[in-house]
Amino acid sequence: MKIEKTFTVEAPQQVVWDFITSPERVAPCIPGCTGAEETEPGKYNAVIKTKVGPIKTTFKVKIETREEQPPDFAVYATSGEEGSRASMIKAVSTLSLNQLEGNTTQVTYESEINMLGRLGKFGSGLMQKVADSIGNEFVATMQDRIKSGE
Repeated sequence: MKIEKTFTVEAPQQVVWDFITSPERVAPCIPGCTGAEETEPGKYNAVIKTKVGPIKTTFKVKIETREEQPPDFAVYATSGEEGSRASMIKAVSTLSLNQLEGNTTQVTYESEINMLGRLGKFGSGLMQKVADSIGNEFVATMQDRIKSGE
């Protein structure tokens, strides 16, 4: 499944980059994320609770920075599993930032996601709706936090 989203943030590109690449600042913007911790430079663990259809679940995920070109571009690899390995997820995501006129930054992210196990059995339509909902909530929260100076 592929997820793509482009949005703007009313802040300079460097401010957005510093925010979005800071696990402790960006984790609270992710719906269901109970925090992220750096285990070593460029590697992070997080716990994310989510609901897909009738299933409520918790994923333990590992995120690794594969490439960074501050403040323009980054590539991340994510892998995780639901308790008892009922579902597993792997993703490669790219993040691109572009300074627009004034203090506005355009953010584009793309993720190629593979879901296996019980959640992988749901149709791509339902999974796309869940991903879109999570993405929209993330964007709104991030924009609010940057705007308020958090």
